[in-house]
Amino acid sequence: MSGGGGGRAWWAGLGLAAVVLAGCGSAAPSGPVRSGSAASTGVPSAGAPSSGAPSSGVPSPGAPSSPTPSGSVAGTRETLLVADFGGDTVTFVDPTAGAVGSARVGTAPWGVALGPDGRAWVAAAEGVAVVDTAARRVTGTVPYRTASGPVTTGEYRGGGMGIAVSPDGRRVYVGVNVPGKSGVLEVIDTATQQVTGVVPVGRRPFDVLVARDGHEVYAVGHDSFDVTAVAADTLSPRRMEVAPYGTEGGLGSWLKPHYAEVGGDGRLLLPFEGERLAVLDPADGGVTVRPMTADTHQHGTALAPDGTLLVVGTGPIDGSDHGPSLTVRAPDGTERVIPLDGPHEEVAVSRDGRTAYVTGGFSRPGGWDGITVVDLASGQARRVAAGKLPLGVVVLPAR
Repeated sequence: MSGGGGGRAWWAGLGLAAVVLAGCGSAAPSGPVRSGSAASTGVPSAGAPSSGAPSSGVPSPGAPSSPTPSGSVAGTRETLLVADFGGDTVTFVDPTAGAVGSARVGTAPWGVALGPDGRAWVAAAEGVAVVDTAARRVTGTVPYRTASGPVTTGEYRGGGMGIAVSPDGRRVYVGVNVPGKSGVLEVIDTATQQVTGVVPVGRRPFDVLVARDGHEVYAVGHDSFDVTAVAADTLSPRRMEVAPYGTEGGLGSWLKPHYAEVGGDGRLLLPFEGERLAVLDPADGGVTVRPMTADTHQHGTALAPDGTLLVVGTGPIDGSDHGPSLTVRAPDGTERVIPLDGPHEEVAVSRDGRTAYVTGGFSRPGGWDGITVVDLASGQARRVAAGKLPLGVVVLPAR
């Protein structure tokens, strides 16, 4: 994770050990157990942790979901799927009624990606679970080819983190954290549900994205200050540094990339600290920095249909930053900052672009069991209890 406000010079005088004890800045686990104005981005429109340890067992293919209350999802109301990082399940969520079903997917699931066929792919510690979202059940699990140590929980656990599906639905790309080492990107054939390739990427690949035409895949290396671009055809990687605050402090630094979005022109948008938006051109690795206004430690991102960028602010890390928030950044760079109650991690946007769904799980210790539903026009926010420290979130196809 990254750091605090005011140019972030505050941490330079701290001892590295103190920064490491803060949690997110360090790559070393503590023990076993995942409104203002700013200049234009120059990017055009794109159109207290839960108690108890989760089960370490991988569910059998076809493990049933919990029963769904009759009539809980009415008409065309959206349904969400969240990854329960504090447990071993995914939860189906009605944004009004809360949880309407669940299915076991494996230990501490982090990211979730939705394929064009409606199947969801969930990155847990042991492997990627395949979820039939219509039947609300797990149909298979794809083990990782890369050994990442004992199955554990918490923000430094080994196993899958960021995950994405190719535009044609033929491949799944999952970033695998290997504690103490650089991570890898594993490629899964969706037809055979087998790993077909492994590519070295940066440390702790928080997020994985695919270019709009599918020709490249991008893994965001949190602890290596970089994005690795991987050619989809040859699987050849190339590293691009993204460090608008520099790399001083190394593994103990808070000023690292987390999540990103692919803008309408193909450039990657990576927010830092509610102060800087790094715009990465994957064609040449060049980074342009634009100002942001939230002044808070930032994590999850989403891109609305009109090109509006949503960014989750998790709250202060040094006592001087602002609290948790959701930044709503228009394509012209103007921003509104909507306060949130408590830490949050990731965000998804409704199909009509009017509502944001922000997960309360948080990859660091903390968070809560539910999501915040935000009306983007009015800024009104309300909490919905659902899941166990939910992290990844997708909006399911209408049924």
